[in-house]
Order: sequence, then structure tokens, then C-alpha cells
Amino acid sequence: MINALGLLKRRRFLPLFATQFMGAFNDNLFKTSMVLFATYRIFADERQEGFFNALAAGLFVLPFFLLSALAGQLADSNDKTGIIRLVKLAEIGIMLVGCAGLLLASTGAVTAPLVLMLVAVTGLGVHSTFFGPIKYAILPQHLDDDDVLGGTGLVEAGTYLSILLGTIVAGFVYQSTLVVAALTLAVAIGGYLIAREIPPAPRLGPKLVIDWNPVRASWRLIAATMHIRQLFLAICAISFFWTIGSVLIIAFPPLVKNVLTADAGVASLVLAVFSVGVAVGSVVINLLLKGTISARYAPASVLAMGAAVIAFWAAVRLWTPAADGRLYGIVEFMGQPQAAPVLLCLLLVAIFGGMFVVPLYAFLTTTVAKDQTARTVAANNVVNSGAMTVGSMGVAAMTAAGVTAQQLLLLVAAMCLVAAAIAVRLHRACDPVRVRD
Repeated sequence: MINALGLLKRRRFLPLFATQFMGAFNDNLFKTSMVLFATYRIFADERQEGFFNALAAGLFVLPFFLLSALAGQLADSNDKTGIIRLVKLAEIGIMLVGCAGLLLASTGAVTAPLVLMLVAVTGLGVHSTFFGPIKYAILPQHLDDDDVLGGTGLVEAGTYLSILLGTIVAGFVYQSTLVVAALTLAVAIGGYLIAREIPPAPRLGPKLVIDWNPVRASWRLIAATMHIRQLFLAICAISFFWTIGSVLIIAFPPLVKNVLTADAGVASLVLAVFSVGVAVGSVVINLLLKGTISARYAPASVLAMGAAVIAFWAAVRLWTPAADGRLYGIVEFMGQPQAAPVLLCLLLVAIFGGMFVVPLYAFLTTTVAKDQTARTVAANNVVNSGAMTVGSMGVAAMTAAGVTAQQLLLLVAAMCLVAAAIAVRLHRACDPVRVRD
């Protein structure tokens, strides 16, 4: 297996990597700017903030649940590269809607800009729904078998590094809606131009008869995939991971503002640390497995993640809040004696999470024939998004009922135990699959 980073020199990988990097950056820049704007400029109540964040998360994920089956069928039945180009072109239109909402928000209006921004978030969810299966399914088609795990790890690490960059940038520019609008539109255009450099990835199997009924297509897709025990367990484990992640992302901004009593810059810092951690974990697990697609480290990784969540919860409880009416800036925040433990615990949560999830994605693309990979990833996305939607709506209901962001951390720790149990069953269900040399 070549050094995974060497894939970045290959035209069969680099344009795809850059396209998904820019797409994830743009998604996160827009969503984070919107959430920070709403949290710090519109709402003044923790329940309202938590509900809005959960609503935005749920709307972004909902298209995955409704349209992933269609996305998988189209990807396996057509040139994947052609679909990528169409999706990236649509992103430009979506960002025009989002930009309109951002610019309208700068006038002092509230309802109309929030509606437009939520429409754009939903559109970005549709965009990601059709791009998501391809960014993993195209790897076995463009890469040698023993490079698939490395390519998967790089895609996952790149995704979280782009989230990191988008989060950091959003923390600096969210108050200037004109800057956010111009930047997101420019990145969307750049992503489309780079996508045109991705080599063709033509259909491998027979052309499918597309089922346009989303409910029936989703049911058939899941039924055709979940009977394979390894895939069933991997998809269940990945679903728990993303549900855990969605709860954490929803909880972070209100927790930073109301418990850590810090400003939007610190909220971006917290999200950035989380993104760095997942990227690091993605690379670490690739080095540990050395080309072996195996869940051997998954149970220990997610248990360690749960322990780190408990440590993060304990560190937050010891936090000394700012004086009434004040919020810590980044410099003041970092000067607090509890800042280092809080950030270290959060970093460990994310590192162990990255170590847990990356090999599971490799299972999805190597367990089935290459002409079925997009539908397999799509089936995973349907189940994941259903779990995340339920999780987001559950968080919205719990925050409306008075559950605090700190209490949500305990829920996350409990969910890690369930994910660990599934990971143990996955590891026992199959011997590690050694990719061909």
C-alpha cells in the first residue's frame, strides 16, 4: 500500500478530494455563520437557541433520509463524475438563496432571513445527499484495492479539516453578512470548476430501472443491504456515531454561551477543536490498521470516547463563569485555569470518534461489488439520517422541556455504550478483511 498522502498527487484522487473539501467547507461556513448569528444576535434564551440549532440540524439531515435511495440508484446507474458536476452547479443556486437571507438579516429583519437561511440549509442537505454516496463509492473505482482504506481516511480527515477551516472562518466573519455571502458564493463557484477536473467514473454494472418513489426505494435499498450482517452492524454503528455527533454539535453553541459564558469566537474554537480531533483520529486509525479493514479497535475507541465525554462534562461543571452581562473572548477564555482541561477532553472525544468511524466506512465500500457501492453508502445514509433526524428532533423536544446542554453530554456518554456493544458484535461477526496486496 502506498503512503496514503501520496494519493494527493494523483489526478484520480486530488480533484475529488479538493471538491469534497470545498463543499464541506462551504456547508460548515454557512451553517456555523447562521447558527452563531442566531445565537448571539437574534435569540437571548437558551431554549430558543437550542431549538433553532436542532431545527437547522434536522432540516439539513432530512434530505438524506428522503432522497438517499434515489441518489444511490442514480450514482450506480450513471457516470458518477457527471453527477458531481451537476450537484456542484446546483450548490451555486443554493448559496444564492442563502446569501439573500444573510444580506436581508443585515437590515434588521428576523423572520424572512431566518426562513431563507433555513431553506438554504435544507438545499445544502439535498446537495450533500447526492454527493455523499459518490465521494466514498467512487474510491474503489478510481483507486487500487489496497489504497481504499487510505483514501477513505483522507476523505474523512479532509472533511473534518474543512469543517475546522469553515468553523474558524465563520467565527471571524459571521457578523459581516456581506463577507459571508461573498465567500460562500465564491467557494461554490470554485468547487464547480474543480469538479470538472475529476476523471470519468462510468457505470460499471447494468443500467438500473430507477424507482422514483422515495419511501419504496428507501425500503428496498435498505432491505437489499441490511441482510449482510457485516453491513448491518457497520451501518448501525455509524448511525449511532453520527447521532452522537449531531447531539454534540447542537449542544456546543448554547453550552459555550450559557455555561462557559464565552463569545462566538470561543464557540468556533470549540467546534474547531472537535473537527481537528476527528481528522487526527481518522489518520491515526489508518496508521494502526496498516491496510486491514477491521473493527478490532472500534469497541475500545468508542468506549474511550464515552469516557472522554464524561471527563468533558466534569470539566465544564467546574468552570467559573464570567461576571453577569459579560462573555469571555478567546484570550480571556484561554487564560482561565479550566480552559486546558475542557479543550483537552473535547479533543480526546473527537480523536476517539474518528478512530471509531473510519474503518466502518471502509466496510461499506469493500463488502459489496463495485457497481453496488453507491447504493450501499446510500442505504447507510438513509439509516444514518433517520437516526440523526430522530436525534435532532429529540434534542429539540428535550431542550424545549428544559434539558440543559450539560445534561445532553450525559446522554451522549450513554449512547457510546450502545455503539460499543454494536462494534463488539461487528468485530465478532467477521475476521478482519485484509485488502489485496
